[in-house]
Amino acid sequence: MKTKHSKFEPIVTKPRVNVVTLGCSKNIHDSEVLMGQLKGNQIDVVHESNNIQANDIVVINTCGFIDNAKQESIDTILQFSELKDQGKVNKVIVTGCLSERYKPELQTEIPNVDAYFGTNDLPELLSTIGADYRHELLGERLLTTPSHFSYFKIAEGCNRPCSFCAIPLMRGKHISKSIDDLVKEAKFLASNGTKELILIAQDLTYYGLDIYGKRNLSDLMRHLSDVDGIEWIRLQYAYPSGFPMDILDTMNERSNICNYLDMPLQHISDNMLTSMRRGTSKQKQIDLVNKIRDKVPDIALRTTLICGYPGETEQDFQEMLEWVEETHFDRLGCFTYSHEEKTHAHTLEDDVPEEVKQDRVDAIMEVQQGISYDINQTKVGKEFKVLVDRVDGDYFIGRTEYDSPEVDNEVILNAKENYARIGDFVQVRVDRAEDFDLFGTIVK
Repeated sequence: MKTKHSKFEPIVTKPRVNVVTLGCSKNIHDSEVLMGQLKGNQIDVVHESNNIQANDIVVINTCGFIDNAKQESIDTILQFSELKDQGKVNKVIVTGCLSERYKPELQTEIPNVDAYFGTNDLPELLSTIGADYRHELLGERLLTTPSHFSYFKIAEGCNRPCSFCAIPLMRGKHISKSIDDLVKEAKFLASNGTKELILIAQDLTYYGLDIYGKRNLSDLMRHLSDVDGIEWIRLQYAYPSGFPMDILDTMNERSNICNYLDMPLQHISDNMLTSMRRGTSKQKQIDLVNKIRDKVPDIALRTTLICGYPGETEQDFQEMLEWVEETHFDRLGCFTYSHEEKTHAHTLEDDVPEEVKQDRVDAIMEVQQGISYDINQTKVGKEFKVLVDRVDGDYFIGRTEYDSPEVDNEVILNAKENYARIGDFVQVRVDRAEDFDLFGTIVK
């Protein structure tokens, strides 16, 4: 007996790749490179689309840095693997730091994921999707941020021996990109509307040692500064040990290099710095901060600190708290210590209770809130160049050169009284200020 077929054949839709990014700005960059390669292979690709489709290939770019980030990554993998079981997505592929660090465990615990890849497996990942790695696309990527700013990764990996950090386990040794390749990438971004480059790496200040035999960040900064259309260049993730002071000279020389430096110092107690294997001391860090401010008086200094590292006493903590009060960092973040397997610090006893860690973080952030309020009050009545990032309800939200997106202060403009476009630079007079926000009016 012949089977009766429908008059119409079912429409077979081409697979779409839905990229989900977790973790830091370096992962955002990696996802954008992946998406650029997929687009170059004529594959339909979206970023974190809520419109889940049954033919979707979901690529999850994971974070494996600390416990909270790892849990978020695991939860996301489980969520999409369940959708796959329900037939709501086609395939699930996992990449990034978590799968670099825990691939065997993940394969055992979540076996219905189609493939796991590490941080340096892009060609293999593309092949699994039916795409080729195209060398001619070097420097080209699909931005997931607003087009006017871009996270700009100048190196991969880290050679530092910090005891608490698992990044070298996931990202490997430091590898600098060449100045020629980075300038090519910057020109591509500028031609597509990018105005701000946010330079990122595990350690910016190590840049060039591996390929040029010297710390060469200042030279790179000058080359990027010469790219037409780039109006702001911002430095994130500097390291205090071996800090190249010549980058401050370049900062002073070039008007499109922001007076901004993000330099995680982690602690100030000599006991903690020694155990953390930071290669520096309390006095060296104090001297460095003073020298930076002497060279660039208008600089905004951002740092991050860790509370509750193994062996941190109340005295160690009070020493850090007093230092924060005295130093008046323009921007500061603080985190509880996370006890990470295979790091040097994991051999130590995680002896500070979680509630004590959190209480110490809260105490430091309360002090910083007051410092930020006082600094912001000095800006009332002054004018600043502001980059408009987005619209939120009846307000334009922007930033000064002293602020990075997502982590720093914002400038809030009433859209009923001010007109701007996203990606515009505008001159703003600050009318009032709160702890972490400035409220202003566009003057031109």
